[in-house]
Amino acid sequence: MARALIKMTQDGRKLEVNGLAITLDGKLEAIELMEVKTHPNRGAILAVMPDASYIAGRVALTREEAQIVFDTFKETEAEILANPLAIQERFRIAAIHRARTEGIE
Repeated sequence: MARALIKMTQDGRKLEVNGLAITLDGKLEAIELMEVKTHPNRGAILAVMPDASYIAGRVALTREEAQIVFDTFKETEAEILANPLAIQERFRIAAIHRARTEGIE
């Protein structure tokens, strides 16, 4: 799986892409990015970081930092599509996630 450092936070933690996950100091932070313009707290986000374009969990990203995430996700997706076992695992995880969102465990 592809890995990439997105940035170091002000308090010295690493924000990284690891496969299809965005981790903060090695712990899962997000699995997708949300555009700031569609975020319910966009005013507060832009007040703190005016050049923010995306949010990864609790961390605001510039357009350039978000592009690192998109490129790494694309690289990982290509690796997954080339590996039948990885495809099977991704379907398994998606089925578990769907069951949880529907209240089935």
